[in-house]
Amino acid sequence: MSLSVHIQKKLGSFETHVDFETASDPLGLLGASGSGKSVTLNCIAGIMKPDFGRIELNGRVLFDSEKHINLPPQKRNIGYLFQEYALFPNMTVLENIQAGVRAGTRRQKREAALEALERFHLQDVQNQYPGTLSGGQKQRTALARIMVGNPELLLLDEPFSALDSYLKWQLLWEMSEYLKPFSGDVLFVSHDRDELSKLCSSVCILDHGKSEAVQAFQEFLLHPVTLAGAKLAGYRNISEGTVHNGVFHSDSWGISVPCTDPQAKAICLSNDHLHSLRNGDTDIAIECSVICRLAEGDKDVILLHPKHGAQDAILCMNVSKETFFANNQLSVYFTPADAIILTSVSKTGE
Repeated sequence: MSLSVHIQKKLGSFETHVDFETASDPLGLLGASGSGKSVTLNCIAGIMKPDFGRIELNGRVLFDSEKHINLPPQKRNIGYLFQEYALFPNMTVLENIQAGVRAGTRRQKREAALEALERFHLQDVQNQYPGTLSGGQKQRTALARIMVGNPELLLLDEPFSALDSYLKWQLLWEMSEYLKPFSGDVLFVSHDRDELSKLCSSVCILDHGKSEAVQAFQEFLLHPVTLAGAKLAGYRNISEGTVHNGVFHSDSWGISVPCTDPQAKAICLSNDHLHSLRNGDTDIAIECSVICRLAEGDKDVILLHPKHGAQDAILCMNVSKETFFANNQLSVYFTPADAIILTSVSKTGE
């Protein structure tokens, strides 16, 4: 199974340029609000027509601007799970699921729907209407309705965005279980990296309508490539700057770091890469004043202001609860090799 998407779409002044391909594992599309995630899904599903490009699913062309191919949604064999699930309010759970069966006699469609009821644990609410269901029951009903149609591709458009945190993680676990036997491709859109980490083995960043190169999820967390990727990966210590004669000059931290990449636009450090003791002669020191201490789990985080950096610059550093500092002053150190070099765009996704 594979999906290939290479498209452009302009909506007013906003332009989307998306280039990615999936393998057999679920792919996450990660981006902030307004980055073009829903536009991308709508183009793949056939709800929206791209201006240029090509979309191919398992060797079948869904859209090709040069060959004037644009299959309607009903011929693409794609399941689309919307944020609000889009259940028919005047149909029962059983009727909603049965509406997703695409082929067979009336009896065969009912049998397929009854099997889905059992698989998605909806037997007890089969005669209820969507308005009486819990969030989890609605999601399972919508997913069951999609799956009975045997789609080749499943699009998940931020299905957990409106849920409280407890219910979200419960439904994420359920979703992962229900998707295990699914043999098609899965494209999961979210602005939350923690959601994607539960379902996806690889990720593609969308930033202001432009896609970046697909990365393995763990590689993305440890080594983001771009400034947008680092922010979405959860890095708090990011400094933009410029490279001159093999040295990156930080705008916000007031330091210089060796750098051989002329395209570098920023550097980032994890909280754990900052420490209060110099470990070697090459360590770089940042003189800071302490803003405050915050409790986060089994460790504390201190917020620091670099003395020689920008006025609004802040660094975050993990410390044990027993760590003390005198007169709210602290020198922190990091090894240049720990600094992650960031570009404005993915080199392989330009």
